[in-house]
Amino acid sequence: MKSRLYKHLLCAVLLLIVAQANAQLDPAKIKSLIDSLRLAGNLPGLSVSIVIDENPPVNFTSGFSDREKSTLLKPTDRLLQGSVGKTYAAAVALKLVESGKLKLEEKAATYLGHFNWFARIPNANDITVKMLMNHTSGVMRYEFKEQFATDLTNTPDKTWKPEELLHYVLDEQPSFKAGEGWEYSDTNYILLGMIIEKITGQAYYSALQKDILTPFKLSNTFPSDRINLPGLSQGYAGKDNPFGGQDRVIKENGDFIINPQFEWTGGGIYSTTEDLARWGKLLYGGQVLNSQSMALMLDGVPAKLGPNSKYGLGVIIRQTPQGLAFGHSGFFPGYLTEMIYFPEHNMCMALQTNTSDVKNIKLGLYRMALTITDHLIKK
Repeated sequence: MKSRLYKHLLCAVLLLIVAQANAQLDPAKIKSLIDSLRLAGNLPGLSVSIVIDENPPVNFTSGFSDREKSTLLKPTDRLLQGSVGKTYAAAVALKLVESGKLKLEEKAATYLGHFNWFARIPNANDITVKMLMNHTSGVMRYEFKEQFATDLTNTPDKTWKPEELLHYVLDEQPSFKAGEGWEYSDTNYILLGMIIEKITGQAYYSALQKDILTPFKLSNTFPSDRINLPGLSQGYAGKDNPFGGQDRVIKENGDFIINPQFEWTGGGIYSTTEDLARWGKLLYGGQVLNSQSMALMLDGVPAKLGPNSKYGLGVIIRQTPQGLAFGHSGFFPGYLTEMIYFPEHNMCMALQTNTSDVKNIKLGLYRMALTITDHLIKK
């Protein structure tokens, strides 16, 4: 009798917990909040996906995928992730560490030293794989070089090889001695991508598909490896952007104004916001990597990414008013992305907008994420 009563009581408690969790996600109230945040931010469109515990993602969109055509943004629309793509490259690399094929403390020269150009990389002889992954290598950003922006806009259809991107930093002075500073740099992840290909003997995107996208059923996540990306929402870069000065980044024929393929392992992914939220929940919830790899990934170094921020292996670690948070921000001309996971609340949220016109954006995605989270946890 006591056993049966206990079971009934336990079921009642569990039902109450589930009901309370669902109450946190009042769709009408959250949709109203997201609409107000989009307007406050002066964004053409805003897509948000939230995953709490083991519940299915809840998706919200506000505004337009194409402002001029008054086409509404839908949850099935895809947007470029920008640097959030580094989270996938880091996960692929850590999978190689788990299999014993890659060592984080190994010098990058072990894997890439046979290339004639490698000795001309700043700090070439001192960089380790870990330094590439946490941006302590001292190698500067190729994408901020004025000549790269010129070459990119002058040859918008060009398919770039990784070594062509590295050309822009050869023979430069390092930003600091290897391991003695921190500076965010896509160049680090281009080198990491080349190491992944060297070890696996296959193209990076093939390794990504095999190790991450297929086994975790991320069926709405794709490489941004060509100039025409099916299902991509129109993006707005602002008329004074350095990539040709065009506001709309997708032409009438469906081609991008530049070839997004160049980003590669520095980003190189586009997806639905739902798939991105699912990815963050899988990764930071411990379902992709083993506990040792998770500890390595989340062992951050001080980073210049705002107060109380650190950078681990492809992850931004922040102390926020809502608790500890893991995730990443992303920029690509026409798009901004924020993916953030709160371990205390077992919640991942992804936000994407189809503008990168920062001069006219009034409220950033990170602040929006904190506002939405604050609304949820105070319910």
